[in-house]
Amino acid sequence: MTTPSNDVRAVEEFGDKYQRLKSEIGKVIIGQEDVVDKVLLGIFSRGHCLLVGVPGLAKTLLVTTVGRALGLTSSRIQFTPDLMPSDIIGSEILDQDRKFKFLKGPIFANIVLADEINRTPPKTQAALLEAMQEKAVTAAGQTHELPDPFFVLATQNPIEQEGTYPLPEAQLDRFMFNIWVDYPSYEEELAVVKATTSDNNPQLSPILTHEEIVHYQGLVRRIPVPDNVMEYAVKLVTRTRPGTKDAPEIINEHISWGAGPRASQYLVIGAKAHALSKGRFSPDIADVQAVSLPILRHRLVRNYRAEAEGVTTDKIINTIL
Repeated sequence: MTTPSNDVRAVEEFGDKYQRLKSEIGKVIIGQEDVVDKVLLGIFSRGHCLLVGVPGLAKTLLVTTVGRALGLTSSRIQFTPDLMPSDIIGSEILDQDRKFKFLKGPIFANIVLADEINRTPPKTQAALLEAMQEKAVTAAGQTHELPDPFFVLATQNPIEQEGTYPLPEAQLDRFMFNIWVDYPSYEEELAVVKATTSDNNPQLSPILTHEEIVHYQGLVRRIPVPDNVMEYAVKLVTRTRPGTKDAPEIINEHISWGAGPRASQYLVIGAKAHALSKGRFSPDIADVQAVSLPILRHRLVRNYRAEAEGVTTDKIINTIL
């Protein structure tokens, strides 16, 4: 790896590599550009993503494709009501020498797809969310570090709610982005069907190495943020809290609980990553606005009036931007 001599050159390199990364992923994932963008921003921001969408929209394929393009290991965990924490983390077994040996679970990968996370009991959800926060797991009194970089992409099906265990607000707050995966357009679906019903099997080349990914994650943290952008991000979050002096009428009328300080942190980090992806050295207010919807939509709790009137969280956020 050629380490950039300074951060200015690194920013220029990052913008170029980011576009190459997107075009490489585009060989397999047709359309869904906004979803791909947010997932990549999440990785470079050291955040985690929650994907909400109906089945069959290439969520699993997206994870394996991103892993291949980044040269990272990936694993998939299918969450079910009988899944136990040890099925995710791993467990101790007695080896042939009659000594206990830790057998690593599927969470020991760079990119982990937690499929249908709301189908498993809170005990198992908590095991995953603890690993997300600590970047380590504890089994039989021993702490095991997770690989770096480590990124969780969890999915939820918004339709079927029977027999599910919805994630509490405190656990939803650990996800940087809540990304809505929508149906493809007619043109995109036509291209998907053409590509997937032939024997065409595109080969992906890794664009970045482990070391480069970790370097660029550090670069996101290092780039400066102007005071007015920082103030805008914090002000935006404080305006989502009903009953405060800055809260607009739509918030007081339709929101029960607003976003916490973690939202402000993620808005600034997300804006930094967004600016870098465009090859810019510092974020502006437009970068904060570009990442505000996926960062705020799962942190605002609507009241009964908002639900009865059909006022969506996205509409409320767009009103206060």
